[in-house]
Amino acid sequence: MFENYNINDSFRGIWDKLAEWLDAIILNLPNFILAILVFGFFILIAKYAAKLIDRLLRAKGAQRSIRQITAKVIKVVIIFIGFFVALGLLNLDKVLTTVLASAGVVGLAIGLALQGTLNNTFSGVFLSFMPQLQIGDWIDTNGYSGEVIEVSLRHITIKEADNNFVIIPNSKIIEQPFKNFSRTIRSRVMLDCGVAYSSDLEMVESLTKDTIAKLFPPRGNEEVEFMYQKFGDSSINFVVRFWTDISNIRDVLMAKNKAIISLKKAFDKNDVNIPFPIRTIDFTNKLSVNKLRGEDS
Repeated sequence: MFENYNINDSFRGIWDKLAEWLDAIILNLPNFILAILVFGFFILIAKYAAKLIDRLLRAKGAQRSIRQITAKVIKVVIIFIGFFVALGLLNLDKVLTTVLASAGVVGLAIGLALQGTLNNTFSGVFLSFMPQLQIGDWIDTNGYSGEVIEVSLRHITIKEADNNFVIIPNSKIIEQPFKNFSRTIRSRVMLDCGVAYSSDLEMVESLTKDTIAKLFPPRGNEEVEFMYQKFGDSSINFVVRFWTDISNIRDVLMAKNKAIISLKKAFDKNDVNIPFPIRTIDFTNKLSVNKLRGEDS
């Protein structure tokens, strides 16, 4: 009898609690529907606001990485605002306070655990707004050289000359120097060569400078520079420096290719020898075989 009474009371208590919850749901149903509609409205606003920001930045000539990151940040901020407004409509102020406090604690824990990832994220934001590095540029960094394909919040993607992609963390780009071939229209190319010791050095200098100047005409204050560097093992080595249009590493290679072909033709025409390493073997035997035999005897 006593056990049945306790069971009935327990079921009655559960039923009363469910009834209270049902009444609360019915009473708050309009607010719940309104909160869902408001949150959905903010999602739509975030979507179209992101597109609008992207169009405005595109009209101002901002690079794609800046447009993407800015649009994502705007979208996330608007959605968070809509979430908090929806909680306010449900009269969940205490829940909102708890969510904010929990988010702070969780954010601190995640920040400590993901220091490297956050470093890449902030580096990605910095790189996106850096005018010295844009999508489409040809850069040389961290031992890799290629065209920048993507700048994300975690890494940049470059495509090398062999058509393979390389993923480099953003922090590596920030911490290490990089060379950008696309930021300047004109660049100087250095070409090393050597001529035989019997060459007329003044004639070689004049011939080299004239040949390069015809192939790559200098502009403004530019000039073709020629300097002998050292006495090599089999040649007198020099470097010639000239200016040309460079936007990637292929342009450098093509400029050197043209210069080598033209110089070789000019040198052949004027009997200028480009020697290759030579080793002289001395077969002279200064030891007398007979003398050695006499000493042995």
